[in-house]
Amino acid sequence: MTKANEMTIVEAVRALRARELTVRELWDACSAAARAKNPELNAYLEIFDADDTAINSAQKRIGDGDAPLLCGIPIAIKDNILIEGKIASAASKMLANYRATYDATVIKKLKNTGTLFIGRTNMDEFAMGSSTEHSAFGPTKNSHDISRVPGGSSGGSAVAVAAHLCIAALGSDTGGSVRQPAAYTGLVGLKPTYGAVSRSGLIAMGSSLDQIGPLTKTIEDAHVLYETIRGIDILDSTTIPDGLYGVLASPKHLRVGVPWRLLENGVDADVLTTFNTTLAHLTDTGHTLVDVELPMSSHALAAYYVIMPAEVSTNLARLDGMRYGLAERGDTLLEDYIKSRTEGFGEETRRRILLGTFVLSSGYIDAYYKKADAARAVLRREYEKAFESCDVIAFPTTPSPAFKFGQKSDPLSMYLEDIFTVTANLTGMPAISVPMGMVEREGKNLPVGIHFTAPHQSENSLFAIGEAVY
Repeated sequence: MTKANEMTIVEAVRALRARELTVRELWDACSAAARAKNPELNAYLEIFDADDTAINSAQKRIGDGDAPLLCGIPIAIKDNILIEGKIASAASKMLANYRATYDATVIKKLKNTGTLFIGRTNMDEFAMGSSTEHSAFGPTKNSHDISRVPGGSSGGSAVAVAAHLCIAALGSDTGGSVRQPAAYTGLVGLKPTYGAVSRSGLIAMGSSLDQIGPLTKTIEDAHVLYETIRGIDILDSTTIPDGLYGVLASPKHLRVGVPWRLLENGVDADVLTTFNTTLAHLTDTGHTLVDVELPMSSHALAAYYVIMPAEVSTNLARLDGMRYGLAERGDTLLEDYIKSRTEGFGEETRRRILLGTFVLSSGYIDAYYKKADAARAVLRREYEKAFESCDVIAFPTTPSPAFKFGQKSDPLSMYLEDIFTVTANLTGMPAISVPMGMVEREGKNLPVGIHFTAPHQSENSLFAIGEAVY
């Protein structure tokens, strides 16, 4: 029998209902693994003590036969999603002692199902990064090779699942922050349609880009977790009413669009070979490959790194040392602001705040921000046109496997890690990363992922094509 902490959601549900496993035994297995391995991996910033009341309640619901699927399942939560009474620091000194006064909507939904929360996971500070090297509390290490990064910003959540320190996890995705770490750690990572999942209680980075999404061991698990957390929320006016789009069905055989010209440069040869092998497998199982042209996608990264810092600058303006968060005092009010924000924010966060303030400033907003926003609109139309001839669009999730710590100290080289993932956030479309194989680096086998984007509210197409791959 599979060890309890190594089970998928579906396996754990079956074992719990077959009385082969108790909720307490499942919790204890995950908690013990987390406490044993976390000192090396630093996936968790805090591992929670057992909540006996919640555990016993979940067990009773299962015994009574009226338990939802996630009842009694221990999952990890990224440190920027609020759990009432728990610290939510966004891996920053600025909020190191901030204790949430309410639950995020996704947490409310999970609590209603009897889901258990095993801890809060490490991340890049305020979700700004692609490696989890930019946490104020130290980097998270990739469980496949601890000399390498796990990706980011949801690296802690990814490692917690990949190393079997929980059954599944939630992360947040602003430009690939669920999908890229999923690829680096061999997991399934979903970025839902913008508005499908409430952002209420998510510490904002880029309000028009952020989405909470699952990190899981299988497609089926991602589907279960997504269905639990999605839905309209009166606390988030951007959520999609269920009757507006509905949940679109997926055809049995999908047309897979491939923008070959965008893959000609920059993708490692063995990653591209694995990608081509995966596409060949899809055609063998009845799916069709379609050539698509996405010329604007080559400019997507530039547009993203104008729009995202602008929204960062706005969202983090509230953290000024006056209202809440770190408060350092100087001789003048200006010194209070400077000391609090300089000592509270890390280098990457300060860089993005400054860049965002610049592109929104008088004299530059037209030259930078408005042009980037116009490019975003063109990109959205370009994808909508491409989807007239295909159901999903495929890329490698990342150009290469996980890199070593410090290897991309140049910010621009780090930003290029998001080259294939940012378009889904700019367009609001759903996207998924699915494991497609392993490549070898310095004697280590490292996972790589294949990435699919679909039209708005077409998550079912993503789950269908993901099942065909994985």
